[in-house]
Amino acid sequence: MAKETKKLIANNKKAFHEYFIEDKYEAGVALAGTEVKSIRMGKCSIKESFIRIEKGEVYAYGMHISPYEKGNIFNKDPLRPKKLLLHKDEIRKIEGKIAQKGYTLVPLNVYFKGSLVKVEIGLAKGKKLYDKRQDIAKKDQRREAERKFKVQNL
Repeated sequence: MAKETKKLIANNKKAFHEYFIEDKYEAGVALAGTEVKSIRMGKCSIKESFIRIEKGEVYAYGMHISPYEKGNIFNKDPLRPKKLLLHKDEIRKIEGKIAQKGYTLVPLNVYFKGSLVKVEIGLAKGKKLYDKRQDIAKKDQRREAERKFKVQNL
């Protein structure tokens, strides 16, 4: 069996800064043909997007897919809610966890797995301001240590 390759299209760096990611799920996306062509050209953004579960179905809101240039009448609204495809038992499990206070779903990455468009979604808990400051301090310490190590080994 051929190894499936992942080709990253868009990632959400802000999600890792704003939230503690506790669980990750891979979901398919129900898209129109022109949207897939636009994604192949790399015209997708998930910076301001979020995910909701409504009536047992999962939807991504704010996921911007630019209209395909040659799509004319077949183009869809760039910001329309996109349905995410997950198994029922996964959706129920996620719903149970979201019912707890402070949990939410955020999209982390959009990528091609083979010829299919997939979204990696994360079950996340919001960070407080002091948590963000700690993360920034850790990054600075690591950067400083790498800089010193590089200078010593020249």
